[in-house]
Amino acid sequence: MAAASSSDYDGCGAESNEANSKWLDAHYDPMANIHTFSACLALADLHGDGEYKLVVGDLGPGGQQPRLKVLKGPLVMTESPLPALPAAAATFLMEQHEPRTPALALASGPCVYVYKNLRPYFKFSLPQLPPNPLEQDLWNQAKEDRIDPLTLKEMLESIRETAEEPLSVQSLRFLQLELSEMEAFVNQHKSSSIKRQTVITTMTTLKKNLADEDAVSCLVLGTENKELLVLDPEAFTILAKMSLPSVPVFLEVSGQFDVEFRLAAACRNGNIYILRRDSKHPKYCIELSAQPVGLIRVHKVLVVGSTQDSLHGFTHKGKKLWTVQMPAAILTMNLLEQHSRGLQAVMAGLANGEVRIYRDKALLNVIHTPDAVTSLCFGRYGREDNTLIMTTRGGGLIIKILKRTAVFVEGGGEVGPPPAQAMKLNVPRKTRLYVDQTLREREAGTAMHRAFQTDLYLLRLRAARAYLQALESSLSPVSATAREPLKLHAVVPLLVPGFNYPLETFVESLSNKGISDIIKVLVLREGQSAPLLSAHVNMPGNEGLAAA
Repeated sequence: MAAASSSDYDGCGAESNEANSKWLDAHYDPMANIHTFSACLALADLHGDGEYKLVVGDLGPGGQQPRLKVLKGPLVMTESPLPALPAAAATFLMEQHEPRTPALALASGPCVYVYKNLRPYFKFSLPQLPPNPLEQDLWNQAKEDRIDPLTLKEMLESIRETAEEPLSVQSLRFLQLELSEMEAFVNQHKSSSIKRQTVITTMTTLKKNLADEDAVSCLVLGTENKELLVLDPEAFTILAKMSLPSVPVFLEVSGQFDVEFRLAAACRNGNIYILRRDSKHPKYCIELSAQPVGLIRVHKVLVVGSTQDSLHGFTHKGKKLWTVQMPAAILTMNLLEQHSRGLQAVMAGLANGEVRIYRDKALLNVIHTPDAVTSLCFGRYGREDNTLIMTTRGGGLIIKILKRTAVFVEGGGEVGPPPAQAMKLNVPRKTRLYVDQTLREREAGTAMHRAFQTDLYLLRLRAARAYLQALESSLSPVSATAREPLKLHAVVPLLVPGFNYPLETFVESLSNKGISDIIKVLVLREGQSAPLLSAHVNMPGNEGLAAA
């Protein structure tokens, strides 16, 4: 084990010494021989003993000899070969039965390999796609010796250039052969049928019906066939299928499958598509000016890294919130979530050897590493809650532990919960009624949510009807145009009881006798008999100035 030599900098960019560093250097091995990216890293308690392990889908040096590795501390505990390059790794709970140990899912090629207790448990394969009819007809003619291999090659190349559907693996292998090898290949595959198989490009997890951390989750797969598949966690059947205009490469989900969920997919065409429950096609589209290199959800904000060396923040409806320019190209991204302080931030590994941590567009921390970081993972490792794991371009492994006293600052303000949050509350003990109500909500959660939605729609309908009735009966003042709203200004004088307020006005006597007297003036509201104001007025003759 080599001594760690990396250092970190504070949010202002000034180098800090070991005592002021926010991170403890736990391990650095430049010869760990781990070549992977962030989607193929996962932390989980695979054996239910409280000891969290690191799962790595290793591409192997130069993309050769891919392997599944499980690390305990700095050492590789187990490793096994993979039939194809890994696309993503995820841990999830399949069932509620005890012991509740998470399963491991590894996407590789057209399959998802599921492990329980690090033993093979299930293999899910993507459904086969129908072959191109023209391609099928050409192979049938070749098998019957009606066309020679050279003509077959020319026709297949023409189909590959013009057809929207890709060729089968058999045809693609045939096009790579030399002319002398083609005839033997055709004779070898005369009895085999053409199969067109797509592959998995990305994978994530979605809660099934509860938002709890230890709730059952579904697997969400993105395929080369421009589709998204949601798998049942127990039977591994396809629960939902959604179509996209392009191939998905990054996925972010929120919500529960049985209730309501929102799914964001960053695709190869440079767009991010937003889908919701029961939608077969995207609801919103975020158009980027460059290709995405990472997609992270921080609370309700989608943070996207692009090939223009910048981070962008978007709402789920596509509104851009902010943009931050990076000093170098972004190689990888992941989420940093510190549960003890309620902090969520984005980690970005740059080509200049920096790992930058942002909360929105505010820079919290910069870590300098000996080599460019190609994958990041933050969470509980071993028995430490806040561990940062990084792999480098040269295959090195870096492990850092966030100090318990570390506080990230942005600009100079302190981040973290208020002091009052540390005070312990006198929480009463759970009653039988509370437990029964909790069980009822778990069992009938979907029905309760739908009843709530029904009542909400009825409330909106009644409000709309009342508004329409007010418009038709002119009960409420409404502006004729939206650009010129009606403005009302009311001036109310303050009259204090018990004080005399002298007022002067002109009055006229209707009598022609020329008498003078004291008259009483009452001010009433229309339709009411109780006076609002009363006054005594001296009447001087037929007409003149009267004082009240």
